Amino acid sequence: MSRSPGRSSALALTATTALAPAVWGSTYLVTTELLPPGHPLWLGVIRALPAGLVILALTRRLPHGGWWWRAAVLGTMNIGAFFALLFVAAYRLPGGVAATLGGASPLLVAGLGALVLGERPTRARLGFGVLGLVGVALMVLRADAALDAVGVAAGLAGTVSMAAGIVLTKRWGRPVGPVTFTAWQLTAGGLVLLPLALAAEGAPPPVDAPALAGYGWLALVGTLGGYLLWFRGLGSLPVSATSFLGLVSPGVATLLGWLVLDQDLTGLQATGFALAMAAVVGAQPISSRRSAETAPPPESLGTTSERPRATGTHPETTVSPPAVAVTGTRA
Repeated sequence: MSRSPGRSSALALTATTALAPAVWGSTYLVTTELLPPGHPLWLGVIRALPAGLVILALTRRLPHGGWWWRAAVLGTMNIGAFFALLFVAAYRLPGGVAATLGGASPLLVAGLGALVLGERPTRARLGFGVLGLVGVALMVLRADAALDAVGVAAGLAGTVSMAAGIVLTKRWGRPVGPVTFTAWQLTAGGLVLLPLALAAEGAPPPVDAPALAGYGWLALVGTLGGYLLWFRGLGSLPVSATSFLGLVSPGVATLLGWLVLDQDLTGLQATGFALAMAAVVGAQPISSRRSAETAPPPESLGTTSERPRATGTHPETTVSPPAVAVTGTRA
């Protein structure tokens, strides 16, 4: 039975969904301070594949019917291709440029949502999308930033891939609980990245104690926990509003750089942070009336009796990818 969350429950779900991009904002700090350099693709594999396989073993639920290819497509767009393209952009572009490209995701999701879901974005939301993009640019873009054609193309392609994955997730619905659904995509994305990592980087990097802590944080908290919250919110919240939550990530990365890495925080950056957060808040619906989807009941790890239920799509649903790149951030 489909039901719409009331205003208080919608606000709570929005807040918990926003925790995902907030955690992703720590990726740059953890990567640069704890992990061995030069292995971005292996980082993606380690973040996605083990967590996906472990959860699959616990839930004992594999895709069925057409969901084999749908899970593969979504895992590639949301995880595999997105991670790979983002890493190319991060290595070929200054971090501020890569982050600014990612900041365009709410506008891309609005456009794709109009084409695929039939959802027409309001002028106010488009305005907030531009405001958020300007805010991210002010936070992370530098006047001496150099542009590289391949890097820009990879950054845009990565943002489009994630935006398309989010819209297709909304279009196709979710036939199982969020735990299993996340595991399917993490596994598919990790399997896409594995041969790329072997071909481009060779053997996995050595792991010492700091690296183990970093990989643990990124895999368990950043990837498994983050994507669980993200896909859970995507299943119930309007996509057109949720897409703006990804702008929280560059804001968190900027604050961590100031607080932990002793980076300068200029007045221009503070203004950009305020603009981006204003766009996040302003884009959220003020009405308690919500579109909703039929969602499966909560699932328990290790149970096999759950019957999959198809979920319907809704005309007002669109979510943006976690904009996880800031000041050189990586997925």
